[in-house]
Amino acid sequence: MTVHHHPTDETLAAHAAGALDIGRSLVVEAHLEACPRCRCWVGSLHAVGGLMLADIKPMALSPGALDRTLAALPAQVPVQSPPRPRAATAEAITLPRILEGRRIGEWKWLGPGIHRCDIEVPDADGARVFLLRAAPGTRMPHHTHTGSELTLVLSGAFAHEGGTYRAGDFDEADDDVEHQPVVRPGATCVCLVAMTGDLRLVGWLGRVLQPFVRI
Repeated sequence: MTVHHHPTDETLAAHAAGALDIGRSLVVEAHLEACPRCRCWVGSLHAVGGLMLADIKPMALSPGALDRTLAALPAQVPVQSPPRPRAATAEAITLPRILEGRRIGEWKWLGPGIHRCDIEVPDADGARVFLLRAAPGTRMPHHTHTGSELTLVLSGAFAHEGGTYRAGDFDEADDDVEHQPVVRPGATCVCLVAMTGDLRLVGWLGRVLQPFVRI
């Protein structure tokens, strides 16, 4: 798999520092599974962070801190068998390993050729995460965002003003970006998406359709 579009350096740095919410971190981590270049970059960031921590003067724990921590741990950790990969579509797309064991909902119809499948994440205040499936030739509405949107292509491809995105490619958008993704011919496009805020449709037709948009 050849990856052409990657997360920004700012997004990778925030992920490495643990500054992203769980939802957006899931999508970044899924990209890292497919991208050796970004894995190497994040590994370098972790190494730099470790060196910085090594230079910090140690501080003594409060009395009894270790005993309180040990007491809070469960007496026995249950042993679980590794979860089986889930197929994301009828085409048997295997989900990224980072999603194994997570509760995944059923496909819901959003519009002609477009379906959404929600993924449960524990942090309700962060980005909502879902799979988005669109048939070949589907033209999404021209839109911008009130928050941020991180998209990882799992199968198929789409194109917009920023280029063509295929399996493994990563797309970022926010309120500074206007685009209209169009699914490329030949295969259903399945993406993993983390979104904060909402889509904001552009133009007079967008204003008419806005109340009906459920992404």
